[in-house]
Amino acid sequence: MRAAVLGLRDGDRERLSAWTRASTVKAGLAQRARIVLLASEGVTHTEIAERLGVSRTTVVTWRSRYERSGIAGLEDRSRSGRPREVDRSAIITATLRPPPKKYGVTHWSSRLLARHLRTNHATIARAWRHHGVQPWRCETFKFSTDPELIGKVNDIVGLYLAPPENAIVLCVDEKSQIQALDRTAPMLPMRPNLPARWSHDYKRNGTTTLFAALEIVTGKVTAACKPRHRHQEFLAFLKQVARAYPEGELHLVMDNYAAHKRVEVHDWLAANPRIKVHFTPTSGSWLNLVEVWFAIIDRQAIRRGTFRSVANLNAKIRAFINGWNDRAHPFVWTKPAEEILAKANRPTTSVTDH
Repeated sequence: MRAAVLGLRDGDRERLSAWTRASTVKAGLAQRARIVLLASEGVTHTEIAERLGVSRTTVVTWRSRYERSGIAGLEDRSRSGRPREVDRSAIITATLRPPPKKYGVTHWSSRLLARHLRTNHATIARAWRHHGVQPWRCETFKFSTDPELIGKVNDIVGLYLAPPENAIVLCVDEKSQIQALDRTAPMLPMRPNLPARWSHDYKRNGTTTLFAALEIVTGKVTAACKPRHRHQEFLAFLKQVARAYPEGELHLVMDNYAAHKRVEVHDWLAANPRIKVHFTPTSGSWLNLVEVWFAIIDRQAIRRGTFRSVANLNAKIRAFINGWNDRAHPFVWTKPAEEILAKANRPTTSVTDH
């Protein structure tokens, strides 16, 4: 049985038909126009719903609205409540303040802040992107409190930028507690569109300590793997370095680790005046270029390695060092001391013993 024909007001059929063909009309409005046009042809509510893929209730609703208000009844009604546009400055101001204690969190998430400000999380995310605010990120920093910071920075950077004539500059340090990790399953090789993969679990087979001296002019490395990390091992390594460079003046850059300042080490250095030591500032071991080389060996030979024993780990470290020395390149320092100290912006009242 056909439904009662919906009578259209004068001029509405042409306008409704235009809506169904126009590409600039909202999809919802065009669909309502089709509902009204089909109803004007006497098509049943159920058949209209099937043709347009909507519910019968939707058909009845829009037909009733047209009957009451005409074409104006098909337009979207203004909604009550908070406006969609939220002041971005208010979002950023709230983001930069700690969340209230009632939430029990250390920083905002987009959804929590949206709930707090009674808006949607997409609005919060857009404001964060626009202003470059990232509450989920946290980085570390460290101020050096070394009272001799300025002198040490100038000394070490001066060695890098203008080394003494007929002298060799070596950056010396140790990478301790390198673990010999054996994966519980063989590593899966890299494939097209698929990275190399290893098992999550592993077996620890002991640790080793890598002592290294980097010659900055050539990039070559003198190294030794030792089972422990004491002043005895460090002194033995210094003697190895002295044998590797039997002639000329040696300038060693090293940090303030306790083993480096033991009386035994001090006495040996005093007995070998051709070897001069330059200590990095407290909390300034990043000035030691051998740290860059440690990052390279970790990334290229250790982190993804599989080692069934400490001996196996030591052998692979030595193999890397041999290969490295064949392709070594100079380590060039580019930043002057003035720029480093200006960036540090160290308070002049900071004093500490070390």
